[in-house]
Formats: sequence, structure tokens, C-alpha cells
Amino acid sequence: MCFTGRLHGQAVLEFDAIIGLKALKESVDHFVETGEEKFSALVPNLKDEDPDDAFSSVPYEKGFNLLFYLEKLVGGSTIFEPYVKAHVENFSHKSITTSDFKDFLYRYFEKHHSDKIRLLDSVNWEAWFHKSGMPIVDNHFDQTLAKACEDLANKWDAARDDASGPWPRIEFDRFTTEQKMGFLEKLLLKKPFPHKTLEALESSYELTKFKNAEIRFRWQWLCLNAEYEEIFPQVVDFVTSVGRMKFVRPLYRQLNKCKNGSELAKKTFQEHRAFYHPICAAMVAKDLGLSA
Repeated sequence: MCFTGRLHGQAVLEFDAIIGLKALKESVDHFVETGEEKFSALVPNLKDEDPDDAFSSVPYEKGFNLLFYLEKLVGGSTIFEPYVKAHVENFSHKSITTSDFKDFLYRYFEKHHSDKIRLLDSVNWEAWFHKSGMPIVDNHFDQTLAKACEDLANKWDAARDDASGPWPRIEFDRFTTEQKMGFLEKLLLKKPFPHKTLEALESSYELTKFKNAEIRFRWQWLCLNAEYEEIFPQVVDFVTSVGRMKFVRPLYRQLNKCKNGSELAKKTFQEHRAFYHPICAAMVAKDLGLSA
């Protein structure tokens, strides 16, 4: 975490965290929708459960938020970064438990920064580890890079009823790849767009031509949210050529929700089931209400 900030700058790290937080919320919302909110805990109880059912962005993004919170709590990266290095060195080539993580954290700070123990004692560890839902602490991330994405998304939202393309590309072209992802994320937070607005977005930025999987995923999801059937062939092409669950499962689920997409989603999956890793295939089958 702190190393990413050193390589790319703190603003980039925290912008990535904003994108990750949205992915976390999507995972939590999905578990709530399916009656499996218990899997949104950072340390879920998997007794008598199939661990594959709990696979999501939760351990990655909720775990990041805990580490980010701890870093700020103890005084920043100059104090936390040496701890991270010591943790990696101590547990190299080993599997560890949550208790191992917490015990070593305390041992390290007792040895090197004993004055910080009272801060660690103030952490609600039980809630961080076992409470379902979003993180119990609302981390405040740097909005510098996100603001430009939000401003452009708001312009499109304001023009949703009379948008026509193409719009000037200069703002969009100045964005980094991550900001283009962030722009689409901001659009996804809006209510579904009219089809003519999606067509204007395409004529302005040629989003269907992007090869980057993260951008393709978000653009296709935005279109599926609006039941824009012109995107269906591209969705089918994407989910049958990329096997990552982070892309495949949400797109299949969203296609299945479309008025004229459910049959296509099921047919596409059944025809390409052997393409996917067995865990992915089982999860998509569950999402689509098909036999595992």
C-alpha cells in the first residue's frame, strides 16, 4: 500500500482506493441481494459453507481499507512502511491466519513504537474483522484525480435528455487509464442513461474500440444498465474471451436482468461453460439460476 504511494504518488494510490471502494460496495450489495450478507465480513464464518461462494472483492478492498486506516492511525507511511516490510520478511513463504497478522502487528509496535499501542487498542478489531457490510470507518481519500472524472460525468448527466455527439475529446483524452475507468464509474452511479446519450458517448470517445478489459467492462456494464441491446454482441464476445470472475460474473448477471438478455445470457454460458475455470463456471451457473 505505502509502496504504491512511493512509486506513483499518494494521489494515485488514493484514487485507486476510490475505485476499489466502489467495487467493494458492489460486492456487498450483491451479497445483500442474494441473502448472503455474512460473506461481506472481512473474516467470514465459512463453517459448513462452500468457500467459493464467498469469493469477491471483499478481502482485497475491505482489507485495504483496514490497512489504510491503520497506517493513518499510527502516524503515516514513515512508521507503517517498515512494519509492512517486517511483516513480509517474517511470514515469507508461509500461510498465516488473521490472529497471526494481529499478533505480529502488536509485537512489532511494542518493540519499535510502544507509544502506539494505545492507538492499536482503540481499534474495534471485532467489528473490522467480523461485521458484515461496508468498513466501519469511512476513510477519506484524496479527491484530486477523481474530481475531474466526476465533473465530466456530471456534464453528461446534465445533458442526458438532449445529448448528441460527438463531444470534444480533449477532457477525456487527458485522462489516465485509471481516470477513464473512474469516469465510467461515476456514470455508473447515475440513473440509467437514455440510449441516445450512450450513442453520443460512443461517438465522442469510441469506447467500444478500447482493448483495456477494465474499460470494456465498465462501458458494457453502463450499457447493460440501460438495456442498450446494441452492446449485447460485444458483451458476448467479452465474456467468452476473458475468464476472470471480476468481469464475467457481473456482466452475465446484468445481461440476465435485461428484458431481452436473459435467454442470451444462459445460452451463451451453456455453450461456453467448458471455457471457464470450474469455480468460475459454478459461480456463474449459480448467478443465472442454472444447475451447478
